[in-house]
Amino acid sequence: DVRFQEVSGLSMSMNVDTVSEGGENRFQHKLPTKASFSDITLKRGLFLHTELYRWCKDAIENFDFKPLNLAISLLDEMHAPVYVWRVFNAIPIKWELSSFGAEKSEVVIETMVLSYSYFSPLGR
Repeated sequence: DVRFQEVSGLSMSMNVDTVSEGGENRFQHKLPTKASFSDITLKRGLFLHTELYRWCKDAIENFDFKPLNLAISLLDEMHAPVYVWRVFNAIPIKWELSSFGAEKSEVVIETMVLSYSYFSPLGR
């Protein structure tokens, strides 16, 4: 159970090949080829030495990738799931911290970017 304050990039699109028909100059045919899925960005206040951090560190520093299947849940004000998406074969591709300084009293934000095979909505 890992909570994030922001999730972005959960999207899919269809790639197409454009084919021109001989003698037809008014339009081109767009033929679907395959679906593609954008990277997911997760943001939250910094938690030190979590299992998720170790998973990212092992992948990025040691090239030890262990794909995970994840559930991303949209929660209501009572923390009950409103909608759930399953993400398959996720791997970490980036981890970073927000800037911080001695003159500021702001929460340090941890950002993780994940690449994955595909996602599927589970609904409520």
